[in-house]
Amino acid sequence: MRFDVITLFPALFAPFLASGVTRRAYESGLVDVHLWNPRDFAEGNYRRVDDRPFGGGPGMVMMAGPLARCLTAVQAQRGEAASAPVVLFSPIGRRLDHAGVQEWSASAGAVLICGRYEGVDQRFIDRHVDLQVSLGDFVLSGGEIAAMALLDAVARLQPGVLGDADSHQFDSFHDALDGLLDCPHYTRPEEWDGLRAPAELLSGHHLQIERWRRDRRLEITARHRPDLIEAARAAGRLSRTDEAFLVKVG
Repeated sequence: MRFDVITLFPALFAPFLASGVTRRAYESGLVDVHLWNPRDFAEGNYRRVDDRPFGGGPGMVMMAGPLARCLTAVQAQRGEAASAPVVLFSPIGRRLDHAGVQEWSASAGAVLICGRYEGVDQRFIDRHVDLQVSLGDFVLSGGEIAAMALLDAVARLQPGVLGDADSHQFDSFHDALDGLLDCPHYTRPEEWDGLRAPAELLSGHHLQIERWRRDRRLEITARHRPDLIEAARAAGRLSRTDEAFLVKVG
């Protein structure tokens, strides 16, 4: 899959693409990332990409022209893949969640627009943007962090990227966990600072360990994300044992 990222700060992506386990996806081309700077497509001696908003007010607005010319160059290079959706990271967009990441991980990619300043000229959005995506109800200085979040989440789902091929199936929200939050994890030493790891995890008893983990997932999800419990219940994913445990922990 190919992602073209239009950003005024391409240098921000250099360490991101070369660090951590997900770099395998970028280095191998499983997730092919191309960076584009709209300033390279701006006009005039100053290569201006922003201007004051009509109607007054604070801040600056990204101009439609440089973005449109940059997008045209991206689509020309993509060739047959030019029909890939154009995505803008924006507070009004669809909130990115695990289901959305799974959709992107099985796609051919997209063109990601990283806005800056007060925003992007609405005329560019109306003419060129197919989809808007949000990370949540807060505001970032630009779309770069959101783009990295999407790329990272997609990259780790690609075959061969994680050290353990089944690792991502035990992530929070995954269908393998019935959409629940994950359980706590422990490692050596067995006792640290007066605190011992749970006896169930040290028992070597597979069924006992799995029941402990299931109960902790249920307990944590019920406490922090009861909406996920209701979704699992509505989908018929909770057993009688699960329901009895939930009643017990209240």
